[in-house]
Amino acid sequence: MEKLIITAAISGAATIPSLSPYLPLTPQQIADSALEAAKAGAAIVHIHARRPEDGFPSANPEHFREILTRIKDNSDVVVCITTGGSAMMTVEERAAVVPLFKPEMCSFNMGSINFALHTSLKFLKEFKYPWEKPYLEMSKDFVFKNTFKDFEYLCEVTKANNTKPELEIYDVGHLYNLDHLVNEGLMSPPLHLQFVMGVLGAIRGTPEDLTYLVTKATTLFGASNFTWSVIGVGAAEINLSTMAIHMGGHVRVGLEDNIFIKKGVLAKSNAELVEKVKSLAELLHRDIATPEEARRMLNLKGIDNVGF
Repeated sequence: MEKLIITAAISGAATIPSLSPYLPLTPQQIADSALEAAKAGAAIVHIHARRPEDGFPSANPEHFREILTRIKDNSDVVVCITTGGSAMMTVEERAAVVPLFKPEMCSFNMGSINFALHTSLKFLKEFKYPWEKPYLEMSKDFVFKNTFKDFEYLCEVTKANNTKPELEIYDVGHLYNLDHLVNEGLMSPPLHLQFVMGVLGAIRGTPEDLTYLVTKATTLFGASNFTWSVIGVGAAEINLSTMAIHMGGHVRVGLEDNIFIKKGVLAKSNAELVEKVKSLAELLHRDIATPEEARRMLNLKGIDNVGF
């Protein structure tokens, strides 16, 4: 079985600051949290930027630049930049970081979904910033748009910059979308699939759903033509991580996806979540991949070929 690639998703755009005092918000905090996660065992860090003054999701290139350069100056960890951005951004705004920074990897969302965050409102009585409550409320009537036109644009951008797409699969139909792109010659194996499970509006984070996604991907692409990782949103994170370790897949954890280290106990850092998965891997006799090993496994262009 291949070594386990652990990805740490540092801050995201879905987790609002009022949900956890440990969520990194400023560029320095995000970079430092990524470095701590890498030291704990993450081979890849997944990066969103936020406005330092209030934690609102940001597409500002200077926010990204500060994060990326600080990480690269202090670690050889693989950086995967978001092209998911936030609900307020066009696909061009979301993807602008790719030609600008030429990362080794970037996220690539494989379909439109209802992306609902409003259920968090029942757990919150006070908010740190004025934007947070409306941000959650609007998600009740929001579709995260990722169309075939968007796919074509992202295929062009990633190919032009030799950036490996991390293909975000939120539901089984997204595998069929990807199959179409492969058949049209817009996307070529080896593919790296990231199963995103547990978002309200997409596939749930159940064991049978994970096994079905892996089985369907194998049917469509052939087992030798893709690698896969799993994101369990919320309570599903550790359970699905354990399954993926056992099944030969890879794992993403982090405060973007889940703020708890165990039931009712907030994780104090991304590194703490990485360490928990690392301990599970050790129990299941699965070795952890270093950043350089992850680069070889995923056929990445290397840290010397990025633009930051």
